[in-house]
Amino acid sequence: MPVSPTGSGTALRRRAALLVTRMRPPPAPPPLPRPAQVRALLAVLEDAVAAQQSADAAVASCGEPGPVSGQTARDCCDASSAFLHLRARLRELPLTHPDLVQTPAYAGRLLDYDQWMVHQSVNLAFTVHPDARTEAARLQLNGLGRPADDLRRLRDTLKAEEDAL
Repeated sequence: MPVSPTGSGTALRRRAALLVTRMRPPPAPPPLPRPAQVRALLAVLEDAVAAQQSADAAVASCGEPGPVSGQTARDCCDASSAFLHLRARLRELPLTHPDLVQTPAYAGRLLDYDQWMVHQSVNLAFTVHPDARTEAARLQLNGLGRPADDLRRLRDTLKAEEDAL
């Protein structure tokens, strides 16, 4: 069995320690203070409410009498995509305060509803097999509805809290 030169065992241990150190994840950053967490959450909710305005108009366009324009389909697609991105932003928020942790989940459910409503509106407006029932349901579309109001109220509540800080 060959004998290794003196000191190589130390070098190997040092190299192994370096490799193990590199494999460890970096330490987690310290949690943000509560006011910063509220501001981060509020920024996403502000963008969500802004996205709802165009989505609301797109859904209402799907319910207008007569043929639905291709622009309405593009507007619905843009709105659906915006809701998907907002949902991802909500999931990435580093919230640690107990009273804020549940808020993104609730806001996410409201955005899921908005996205579902946009999807269903497009399905009704651009159906392959139109019939009287589908047309009657399509003509009743007039916007996103109460969950959109709930998201605005959630945003307003957080805005009032931020103003109080």
